[in-house]
Amino acid sequence: MMEIDEIQALVIEALEDVKAVDTRVLDVRGKTSVTDVMVITSGNTSRQVKALVNSVVEKAKQAGLKPIGVEGEDIGEWALVDLGDVVVHVMQPGIRAFYNLEKLWGEESPQVSGDQQL
Repeated sequence: MMEIDEIQALVIEALEDVKAVDTRVLDVRGKTSVTDVMVITSGNTSRQVKALVNSVVEKAKQAGLKPIGVEGEDIGEWALVDLGDVVVHVMQPGIRAFYNLEKLWGEESPQVSGDQQL
C-alpha cells in the first residue's frame, strides 16, 4: 500500500504532465475524516480538466492504486478523483473561484484574474 506522501507525489507529477494551473496541497487531517490530503488545481478548459483527471487516474493505476471514485470528468468544469487518503479536485478557474475550497479549509484563496471569474 502506498504512503500518503507517495500518492501526493504521484498526483503532482500527473498534474504537472498536463500543465495544471495553481496546484495547492491542503493537509486536512484533523479537519475532516473524509481524507487526509486534498489537492486542488485548475485546468483552463473542459478538455484540460478531463486530461488532468485522466492523467491522475492513469498514473495511479500504473502504480497499482485503483481510484475509489471519479466524478465530473464527463462535463469538465469540476472533477474529483478519490484516491482514499488523497482527494484531487480539478476545476476550471471560474468554478474554483466561485466555490473557493481553499477558504473553506482555512487556506488562502487562489488568485483569479478578471477574465476567469464567473
